[in-house]
Amino acid sequence: MATEVKIPAMGESISSGILASWQVKDGDYVSVGQALFELETDKITSEGNAEVAGTISLKVQADEEVEIGQVVALIDESATAPSGAESDTPKPEAAPQANAQPEVTPKPTAAQTPPTAAAPAPAAAPSSATPPLSPAPRKIAEETGVDLATISGSGKDGRVTKGDILQKAQAKESAPATATHAVADPASRETRKKMSPLRRKIAEHLVAATQEAAMLTTFNEVDMSAVMQMRKTHQEAFVEKHGIKLGFMSFFTKAATHALQAVPQVNARIEGDAIVSQHYYDIGVAVGTPKGLMVPVVHDCDRKNFAEIETDILNYAKAAREGRIGIQDLQGGVFTISNGGIYGSMLSTPIINHPQPAILGLHNIQERPVVRDGEIVARPMMYLALSYDHRLIDGKEAVTFLIKIKEAIEDPSRLLFGI
Repeated sequence: MATEVKIPAMGESISSGILASWQVKDGDYVSVGQALFELETDKITSEGNAEVAGTISLKVQADEEVEIGQVVALIDESATAPSGAESDTPKPEAAPQANAQPEVTPKPTAAQTPPTAAAPAPAAAPSSATPPLSPAPRKIAEETGVDLATISGSGKDGRVTKGDILQKAQAKESAPATATHAVADPASRETRKKMSPLRRKIAEHLVAATQEAAMLTTFNEVDMSAVMQMRKTHQEAFVEKHGIKLGFMSFFTKAATHALQAVPQVNARIEGDAIVSQHYYDIGVAVGTPKGLMVPVVHDCDRKNFAEIETDILNYAKAAREGRIGIQDLQGGVFTISNGGIYGSMLSTPIINHPQPAILGLHNIQERPVVRDGEIVARPMMYLALSYDHRLIDGKEAVTFLIKIKEAIEDPSRLLFGI
């Protein structure tokens, strides 16, 4: 009996994807729950797992476009599992017989020892299967051009890790150049790879945002002293109670919610010739992943405390980087926060996440001289950038919105009283 392996449904808006890679080879014996393939769509990347055990027969090549519901492999359930694959549970040892004497292997005497070296022992049997390579190391190998066959894995069961690949790539780059250089093959000077569905969707989305919106950016700067002192004062107790660190993003998420409530024109969107006002506060938080930028949404931020927001952001970021983000996690946002400061960005003009009308860009924190009470002092300062759709939001509203965020960050007690 053969069971069909089909591309699972990913949401109403997703009809196809790219079968990016197979985690198994044709003819392999697979077990229930084993990862079979990696599927890339224009929104998310996910894995397909085996629902039954048996020998798999692949029907589609890697990098091919596949439709939702398409059969990509067959699993023969009647196939016999190879030795050692039936179960990972060790079998109990037989009970020793009563009065059994321990077996003694006599040592050879000098006369029995051959004058020459003994015949070489037979080589150990090779492993029955090469440990599968996870998507992240495979992608790094493709980008660096490292030959996986030249690497001895340092991971469990000889698995090749990202560190092994990066170390090999670094050694390759630092290798001394030879005295003479052969003429390089033109084909080796470039690598052409088909754009992934996610990257293609990101490109289309960004171009559409710049073409369909009258985008403008306004700037301000914020003194981070109060937030940094508050985190320092309460961090230990916060971690002890909630099991998670108090970060900057929860402050800015609450500050953005506060600003949206104070300037409701920013919490709206344009649909055709209508303006749709939104009365909920679902904030998108941009997350960089190996596949591209994703914006999971923290829902109902006006009803959540700092710990709940920090937990949501941490879980979404981890799921996005591991390719486990769900389509429902990316829907419903009214406003987006993008933190380029974690990469060292000092200033930028972020592009709005259309059809949202605005996006807040955060940047790195630097000690800069500022004037306080007539004196020049050093303060941890951050530049803020608000990009917005000028068709919907006037300059006065944009500046007021940004000032509301600045006030809430420089005096976080305002968030407690809604002022």
